[in-house]
Formats: sequence, structure tokens, C-alpha cells
Amino acid sequence: MNGIVDALWVAVSGALVFFMQPGFSMVESGLTREKNSINVAIKNLTDIGISLFVYWLVGFALMFGKSAGGFLGLTGFIPGASGNIDFNTGTFLFFQAMFCSTSATIVSGAVAERMKYSSYIISTFLMSLIIYPIFGHWAWAGIQPSFISDAQGWLNKIGFVDFAGSTVVHSVGGYVGLAGIIVLGSRKGRFPKGEKPRNIQGCDVPMTVAGVFILWFGWLGFNGGSTLAFNDIVPQVLLNTCIGAATGMLSALFTGWAFKKIPDVNFVINGTLAGLVAITANCHCVTPGAAAIIGAVGGLVMLAGSFLLEKFKLDDAVGAVPVHLCAGIWGTLAVGIFGQPELLGTNPIFGSQFLAQLIGVAACGVWAFGLAFIGFNILNKILPLRVSSEDEDKGLNIVEHGASTEIFDVYAKMQEQAKTGDLSVRLPVEPFTEIGQISSLYNSVMEKLEESSMTEESFGILMKSIPYALFMLDAEWNISPQYSESTPRILGCPNPENYNFLLLMARILPRDKTQALQRYLGNLFSTDFTQVGVETLNPIREIPVSIRTGGADGKIVKKIINFEFSRILNNQKTKVLHVIVHAK
Repeated sequence: MNGIVDALWVAVSGALVFFMQPGFSMVESGLTREKNSINVAIKNLTDIGISLFVYWLVGFALMFGKSAGGFLGLTGFIPGASGNIDFNTGTFLFFQAMFCSTSATIVSGAVAERMKYSSYIISTFLMSLIIYPIFGHWAWAGIQPSFISDAQGWLNKIGFVDFAGSTVVHSVGGYVGLAGIIVLGSRKGRFPKGEKPRNIQGCDVPMTVAGVFILWFGWLGFNGGSTLAFNDIVPQVLLNTCIGAATGMLSALFTGWAFKKIPDVNFVINGTLAGLVAITANCHCVTPGAAAIIGAVGGLVMLAGSFLLEKFKLDDAVGAVPVHLCAGIWGTLAVGIFGQPELLGTNPIFGSQFLAQLIGVAACGVWAFGLAFIGFNILNKILPLRVSSEDEDKGLNIVEHGASTEIFDVYAKMQEQAKTGDLSVRLPVEPFTEIGQISSLYNSVMEKLEESSMTEESFGILMKSIPYALFMLDAEWNISPQYSESTPRILGCPNPENYNFLLLMARILPRDKTQALQRYLGNLFSTDFTQVGVETLNPIREIPVSIRTGGADGKIVKKIINFEFSRILNNQKTKVLHVIVHAK
């Protein structure tokens, strides 16, 4: 009966781990831009399909088959190919396959928004076929039930302990993600030259927070099921898991708040996940008090990892490396610091549990990062991993999958309008959505602008036809570029827009008239100057002038010119002066 209960517990826990996949999808899609959110989501679905299939074919045998010197398994390929799988083996295989998928999906978030879908598929094959199962054999072959095999990995032999996968699952995924972002490079605009790094805001933070809740819930199966039995350790494993998540969140929140002066939502999100990752290796062998410390340090390690990535201009789209790699390393080392020897039951190398943990962490880095980095570089030379610059601008939703979104449709129409200059182009309107409301408002603006453009065209025709000078002056008495076609002829100035009106008048007016005009123009911009004064105090209402026409060699013509000024007001203040000039 106990065997049935234990198997049921492991099966239910495996289902909870499976449920973490939509959690990862929600977290990663919400932390990326909407133009890439479909691509990120479909990668999460794809990697669980690939990893499950490859792990069943080959990975499970490499990880738990009869060992070749403690380095890889050699038996048990394609379990059930020639018949049904027995009850216990099937349960254990299902549970472990979920772990493989979890490790694979970590990479998706790190390399998001610039990696080709085909490249990601290849990386998932590499991860599920070789990197994850072989390191898993080193660390976990020996902890599996005896009905699987009596294999023992070399890390397991020296006393290395990673209860539920801080290193085996999370650091492996983090190392592969780190190799990917180094080879791919940063997203456009993330690290502008000569400027501070720019944060790229995700499209749906509330959905990300919901995803964190799902991950936390699924983690109870992740850690709880790793007991492989429903025994008296399970309650403390579950409690430690929750405590680690809580203190990870709190330490990241308040430390980040102290530095940034705001409660950054990303610190809350990733602090929670870092606490969960940190407690995963040791939740079976530490007290709740130690779990609180481990989770809190996990949150701080995540912050430090984020700072280092930014310092070295390594662009992790969702913070997967600080959360899964950095917190995973810390959680694994914490076994050697806080782990209770009577619960560990190991005989570590040189009697040092910390040394055994350190060797395991280093071996993971050399294996997972080294193989992934070499593999990505080779693949990048054969088939570039990254989408083109233009495709990155458009977004991977439409480029990689032909999956358009409201925002992309709006962007495409606006781009068409920018290229053609056609003000009649209208954005598509989807009722009852925020984007639809924005599009509707934009269309209204375009209608007004189109009307304004037509009015401006009519105004241009008018300015060519009127026989007198018509122009505007700003607060510094400069002539605006918009003036009637007769203005240069009447003022005797080929390009009036290059002149200050007062200086232009000083050339043709006596000194006393020029000074009077200066006082008058100053009064026109005063709120105390009455409309009666505008009309009666004009010093150049009608003046005789001598103007040279036709340039420097032209004739000097005597004219009587009438100047009329009017004020254009805005909020009771003069904005510009309107000037009409008649020549007699």
C-alpha cells in the first residue's frame, strides 16, 4: 500500500512540475515586448514537446542507465519500445522528464527577442539530448530507486548533494542561457553607446506576477516530489520551500528599494523565484530558520548577478541567469554550510561537504557552459542564430510565425503612412480594446490634420494672389517664413524670413521713427496695452520711404507705405503680431 501512495505522490508532484510550464510561459511572455510575446510563448510549448520526446528516447537512459565509469548511462533507451513500462519505472520516468523540460525552458527567457525559432529548437535538442542528462547522471545516478539501476555518478560518489536540482536543473539551464546571450549579443537599444543601459519594459507585468504564483505552486511538487516517497520529510520540505520564496522576495524587494528608491516590480518577481531556486538543493536537510537565510541570500545573489550582467553588457531578457544560475550556485553551496549531516547521510570527499558541493558547481560550469558555448559558436557559423536587424524591429511574432497582433497592425499602418506621407491612411480599429481606442484617437487626429492640410493648401494659394505684404512677427520681432508673395517686393527685401523686422525698418526710417517703432512693438506684447493704442499709437501708420528694387544695382523708388498691426492672442497674451503692408 505504501508503494502505491508513494507512486501517487510522485505522479501528482510530476503533474505540478508540468504545471510550471504555463507559469514559465506567462512570466517570460509578460516580461518581453508584445511584438515578441507569441514567439516566447510558442517556444515554451515547443521545448516541452522536444525535451519530453528526446528524454524518453535517449535522455533517461543516459541519466539513469547502467553507468560507464560514473559518466553516463548505457542502458534503458526508449523505455517501453518493446512493451509496457512497469508501474514504478513509468512514474519515475514521468517525474524526471518534467525536470528535463524545466531546465530546457529556462534558456527561452534568457535569449528571448532575438534568437531564431529554428536555432532555439536546435539548442533544446542539444540541451535535452546531451547536456542535461549527462550532468544529471554525474549528480543523480545513485539517488534513483533500485528498480531503475544500481548506477552511481562520479559526483554522487564524492558526496555531492543537490536534492531537487538547484544545480542539476536550474544552473544547467542558466549556464546554457548565459552561453546563448554571449553568442547572440544584446537586443537593439539595450546598451546604447556612451549612454546608460536602457531597461526594456515587458508588455504585461500582471500576467508575469500570475505566472510567479503558478511557479510557486508548482515548486511544491518540484521539491516535495523529490523525496520520491510520501514520508515524514515532506511537510518540512514544503515549508522550507515557501519560506525560501518569501525571504528571497523580501530581501530583493527592500534591498533593491534602498538602492533604486522605488519598489521595482522585477526585483519582487525575480527575488521570489531566486528564493525558490536557492532552497531547491537543500530543502530536505535544513531547518526552517536556515531556509529563511538561504532564501534571503538567494534574493541578494540575484540582485548581484543582475548588476554584473548589466556591467558586462550581457542582455538577459527576463533575468533567467541571475535567478537560475546565480541563485542555483548559492543554493547548492548552502548544502555544505547549513545541511545537517544526519539528514544528508553522505561521506563527502576529504570529509568536507562544502568541498563536494564546490566541485559539483565547478563541474556543472565547465560541462554545461563549455559545451553550450562551443555548440552555439559552431552553429552560429553554419546557420546564424540571430534574426536580422530589420526582423528584430518588426518583432518575432510576425517574422518567425506570421502571427500578427493588434499592435503590429497599427505599427505597420503607421510605417506605411510615414513612408508615403499620405494623411488619408487610417489605422485599423478593434473595438473595446486599449489599442483600438488609441487607434481611434489617432484616426481623429489624422482627420483634423488632413483638414488642416487642405486649409493650408488653400492658404498658400491665397498668399500668392494677394497684392499686399502679409507676414507675422514673433516676440523678438523676427519675420516668420510664412508671408505673401508680394512681401519681398513691397519691403525691398528678397528673403524677409532672414531678417529682424526692427533692423530692416532701421535701414529706411529716421532714427527717431526707429526708436518709436521699437517702443511700440514692445508695447504690443504687453497685456496692459489696449486695442485703442494698437491703432492710434502706430508710428509708421503711413510713411514715405525710399526702397531700392532689383538688388544692389537696382533703382531707388520712393513709396508711401501703410503698416497695420494686429495681435494674435493666446491665454490673454500676445503670441504673434500680424502685419499688413500697403504700398501707394
